Amino acid sequence: MKNPSPLALIAGLAIAACSAPATTEAAPADTAGLDASGAQPATPLADAPFTVQEIASFDEPWAMTFVPGTRAALVTERSGKLKLWHEDGPTQDVAGVPTVAYGGQGGFGDVIVAPDFATSGTVYLSWAEAGPDRTYGAVVGKAKLVQGAAPRLEGLQIIWTQVPKVVGQGHYSHRLAFSPDGKYLFIGSGERQKFDPAQDMKANLGKILRLHPDGSVPADNPFASEGGVTAQIWSLGHRNILGLAFDATGKLWNQEMGPKGGDEVNLVEAKANYGYPIVSNGDHYDGKDIPDHPTRPEFAAPKLWWNPSVSPGGLAFYGGDLYPGWKNSLLMGALSGAGLVRMAIDGDRLHKADRWDFRERIREVEVRDDGSVWLLTDGEDGKLVKLVPKK
Repeated sequence: MKNPSPLALIAGLAIAACSAPATTEAAPADTAGLDASGAQPATPLADAPFTVQEIASFDEPWAMTFVPGTRAALVTERSGKLKLWHEDGPTQDVAGVPTVAYGGQGGFGDVIVAPDFATSGTVYLSWAEAGPDRTYGAVVGKAKLVQGAAPRLEGLQIIWTQVPKVVGQGHYSHRLAFSPDGKYLFIGSGERQKFDPAQDMKANLGKILRLHPDGSVPADNPFASEGGVTAQIWSLGHRNILGLAFDATGKLWNQEMGPKGGDEVNLVEAKANYGYPIVSNGDHYDGKDIPDHPTRPEFAAPKLWWNPSVSPGGLAFYGGDLYPGWKNSLLMGALSGAGLVRMAIDGDRLHKADRWDFRERIREVEVRDDGSVWLLTDGEDGKLVKLVPKK
């Protein structure tokens, strides 16, 4: 018999500790839950205001989205499979998926549904693609999801490509989010571990891009008049963007991995430069110093940062009432931090509220239309789990 996962063991402890008090809302100060280094202590899962219910297993899951009007969800597996999970039936393989460049950090990436999914059935996907001379880059495509006994994608077409393709298989980012009005598609594009492209306006690496749903460039983008990939750029100076989320007021937030330390959450604004690799609250892995954000006030500073790193994975806005005290929060998975982080939104400020120790790498965070929170843990035996509020 296979030994239970750390998550399963902790879930058992959490169930046994249902009488434990829920964590409280953070104090309205940017230093709440922080020490001088930007660290945030973790709370044992047994003391969380929820229990953890394991639902299904996947092979290296990376992203998920619930399918509107159904009791199902799409889950990407990094090696190149798209799964259609059913709450009341078996998980299905979806046919018609693209060939992905699986290796390093690359493979299948994000999956989201179009704002008009109810009528169009359109889904958006991102993945790593091989180029010439052992180069790679992320791409975004859209297709119609046909459900039924043999689910499949129809009419898959690529609408965006990372430029340029480069050697190496790291920092693709390729996270996706639609604006609340459904008019614009935002794409997080990593700097591909090449540093300088984050500041290069002739590359779309290290940027957040804003497009129409068909991949065309909106005329009111901040650099639209410059043409080419520059016209796609909404913000720049980013490193490895692994989460994009809009809050209830329409503000866009992103989280990204810092270098050695300095993981950060940003309030994303048009034309803003977030400074990487010129500034960061972390340092290079070879030990070389990177000046901190306060040394260059012309660059937009993060709203929150972590040192040591928690390695962000997935980001979701929570606006429901199912979990007391969580309304108007950002929920962020942590990979090396092996848990879940909650941040309270206060206008254009952000406060560290809770961090729970799952002892598992959390790759993805999603909120269902009933207000429940679901997570994907990372790795070859990744789990789909549901957070069940304690009574």
